[in-house]
Amino acid sequence: MNDELVTRDDTRLKSLKTLTLAVYVLYALSYFTGITAIAGIIINYIKKEDVAGTWLESHFRWQIRTFWFGLLWAAIGTATLFILIGGAILFANFCWIIYRIVKGWLNLNDGKPMTF
Repeated sequence: MNDELVTRDDTRLKSLKTLTLAVYVLYALSYFTGITAIAGIIINYIKKEDVAGTWLESHFRWQIRTFWFGLLWAAIGTATLFILIGGAILFANFCWIIYRIVKGWLNLNDGKPMTF
């Protein structure tokens, strides 16, 4: 009976890890499609309770913060384009989001939680 519970937990965790990877992919694809990050953030909020208490919870927090802060800086960059600083803000935001996607993806691949 105990082995069955361990196997079920391992299967559940593996499934959640795959889902976490899918969200990173959706965030990365948003640079080409423009909308997949919205699907990613929806998945983050719907499945947030499922990852609670696991090492994947830190990845979900990382992804949610990446989305909202990225959106905030995109709005600020867009609003300040007319004074020429907006381009620099948008470029910095682009680099920051790519960094967070890559760092998160690598830590996920190594089975490590995200540290803040």
